[in-house]
Amino acid sequence: MKNDIAFMKNMHVSAGAGPEFLSETAIEPVRHLHRSVESYQWTPLVSLGALAKEVGVKGIYVKDESYRFGLNAFKGLGGIYALSCAVCERLGLDVEKVSFAELKKPEYQEKLRNMIFVTATDGNHGRGVAWAAGQLGCKAYVYMPKGSSKYRAQAIRNAGKAEVTITDLPYDDAVRYAQSMSREHGWILIQDTSWPGYEKVPSWIIQGYTTMAYEALRQLRKYGEETPTHVFLQAGVGAMAGGVAGYLVNACRPRPVITVVEPDQVACIYESARHQDGEPHAAVGNGTTIMAGLNCGEPCTVTWPILRDFASFYMACPDYVAANGMRQLAAPKGGDLKVTSGESGAATMGAFMAVMERPELAGLKQEMGLNENSVVLLFSTEGDTDPESYREIVYHGACAAPKETY
Repeated sequence: MKNDIAFMKNMHVSAGAGPEFLSETAIEPVRHLHRSVESYQWTPLVSLGALAKEVGVKGIYVKDESYRFGLNAFKGLGGIYALSCAVCERLGLDVEKVSFAELKKPEYQEKLRNMIFVTATDGNHGRGVAWAAGQLGCKAYVYMPKGSSKYRAQAIRNAGKAEVTITDLPYDDAVRYAQSMSREHGWILIQDTSWPGYEKVPSWIIQGYTTMAYEALRQLRKYGEETPTHVFLQAGVGAMAGGVAGYLVNACRPRPVITVVEPDQVACIYESARHQDGEPHAAVGNGTTIMAGLNCGEPCTVTWPILRDFASFYMACPDYVAANGMRQLAAPKGGDLKVTSGESGAATMGAFMAVMERPELAGLKQEMGLNENSVVLLFSTEGDTDPESYREIVYHGACAAPKETY
């Protein structure tokens, strides 16, 4: 069999303290704000017991974020918290005390109507920002990279008062364009990546993402598991992966083995780790992948140090790995529940199953310590955000693995 999955072990995983801004105390305001949103509820943690038995681990648990805020993806968690922090900052309010409903009070509406937000997105983040802005009666401008799904663009428009433009720019240039528009027009940039001089808003977004990990740990206890032993996290710029990893490093004892999963043609976290100089580096692939939510070429400067210091493994996977994960979740074993997971959401399931099933990855499986005592936590970060693509992959077999890999 031919192995076309790149992987790397971190030989210098830190045993030091986790990031302070992702501690339980630091993220309590996030819990407070999210709980105050009318449509907030915990998303399901699905136990795949039959699959766990088949592959030889104790448990596999999938956090299904397709139910989050009716947005079919997790990104609203970061968007609504960051946007609320930005609003409170401008209104002189304390985000630790105010509820989201209070921000809708008539006394604030005139000022809110003059606030305009802007972002760049491959789909899910923009939808979260548009939705959050729309909840407060604010307008948003959303710029998408070339090749973006028209369905995802329309979903952003439907989520809130957003003007959406699919540009002819790659993702990272679309981010720079949104930044330039914010400067030119005085709009508020709500971007889910960071660079020197722009780190406060991304830090709010990253804190917002911790809610799904907070919920997952408590849901695991209901299944009789104290903490996960292994966590696979998909990464684009690494904001979600770093945020969740940083929170878990603080919250779990013992700490789980964390693996970062990326598309092989746009793997900026893997590339940064490969250099072994501690610095972030841009991806070197051709920038094409079905995993639209992970198609990001430059690491988030806030979370790269977290993934550098606390992730144990890095994987860069071909598209068919994510497609296999989608099909696995759509057609579960035994009495396991189905999870509708999009290309980016299923990347970690595909990567995990490749490690468990492919003989040429047996050494990696052993190094990761995956065995009959392992409790594996995955985050399905999106549902079928592009239904046409989902149908082609899950029902019609698109993006199948090359024959030489099996």
